[in-house]
Amino acid sequence: MLGYFVSLLFRKHTKESAFRLRRAYVSMAYKVMGMRIEVKGKAYEGAALYVSNHRSFSDPIVASLHVDAFVIAKAEVGQYPLINKGAELTGIIYVKRENKESRKATREAFLNIIRSGYNVLVYPEGTVNYQRETMPYKIGTFLEAAKNNIPVVPIAIEYQDESDLWKVKNFIVQFFRQFGKSRTYIKMEIGPAFLDTDGVLLKDKVEKWTNTKLAKMQDNWSTVFTK
Repeated sequence: MLGYFVSLLFRKHTKESAFRLRRAYVSMAYKVMGMRIEVKGKAYEGAALYVSNHRSFSDPIVASLHVDAFVIAKAEVGQYPLINKGAELTGIIYVKRENKESRKATREAFLNIIRSGYNVLVYPEGTVNYQRETMPYKIGTFLEAAKNNIPVVPIAIEYQDESDLWKVKNFIVQFFRQFGKSRTYIKMEIGPAFLDTDGVLLKDKVEKWTNTKLAKMQDNWSTVFTK
């Protein structure tokens, strides 16, 4: 596995080779970090906008072995050690949320990527959240998806242990807090594709599906979450 991963670093990069590089890296990361993941559902057959709730910096790592997608992330991610260069090599769209021009460029980029036949993954809460339900999803990408007839595929992700939830602002401290234990247990479910010409209704459907799945995942993990 290590030799294969290293060989990918020196090949000419296309979108497909970037995703192979990412999967090779993630496969190694799963083992090194002691991640154990229960996955339900399958990726949509076609280009789509994937939207996920957000618990931890490791959420994209969990999703990336099962969904090939360009990830929309806040610009600060580019400063995180360990994941910044890997993210740049394997497909990421940075956005400065406080900057109108950056948000506009991000919308154009995500539409062009999907029109080219590739997936995009976004975290519409806008930040990590450790409440039992999602924070209200931000409407922007749903309005664009509705206007451009883009299927939206929800992802629900949940962690077993309180240390897995990103409650510590310092990235390095949180990394060792989360992965200093021998095992990290995670549940993830990929939903069906949703389509609607009304962006608000589309957002509401996706948000409701996600919260329903999170409630089921939390059946045995309820002590972790703030009520």
